[in-house]
Amino acid sequence: MYSVILAGVGGQGVVLASRLIAQAAMNNGHAARTAETIGMAQRGGCVVSHVRVGEEIHSPLVPKGGADLILGFEPAEAVRALPYLKPDGVVITSTKAIRPVTASLTGSDYDGTEAIAYLKKAAPRLYTIDGDAIFREAGSSKVLNVALLGAAAALGLVGLTLEDLEKAIRERVAPRFVQMNLAALSAGARAVLN
Repeated sequence: MYSVILAGVGGQGVVLASRLIAQAAMNNGHAARTAETIGMAQRGGCVVSHVRVGEEIHSPLVPKGGADLILGFEPAEAVRALPYLKPDGVVITSTKAIRPVTASLTGSDYDGTEAIAYLKKAAPRLYTIDGDAIFREAGSSKVLNVALLGAAAALGLVGLTLEDLEKAIRERVAPRFVQMNLAALSAGARAVLN
């Protein structure tokens, strides 16, 4: 069994990404369970999705210290999810920060660099993806979720191939957005393999 935590903010496609992992796993004959903990997601609040894939899954929620992989859609959200990571787990995160409402209200600067520095010290295996570069390559700021999945598949971290995820995208994503998402899948894979 493997367990994945996906952590981001509302509007980043965290829930869709978890559904794509589950769909691809089920297409391969595995059991998959997902669950979400959603705060003020419609207001830019945190969203955490749990995905568990394997033969016997007793709970869809990943216990603390039980995640093989954390996909961080935003650096501070990746830091917030660290208690879920196994000692030998992997973190893949976007370096693109999303400024929280509190930073706007207090006038404080937040660009994610402190969160990335913390992750470099705290996560045994860390991969970062330049979200802005992905957006430029895929032509949309709405595809980071799929780029992170491409990175995880390319590194062999979710028991799925890029082809498995491509099939799930074709099944789950509206036809007019499929090509854009497939471009993001490839861009995410290239980002961690280069």
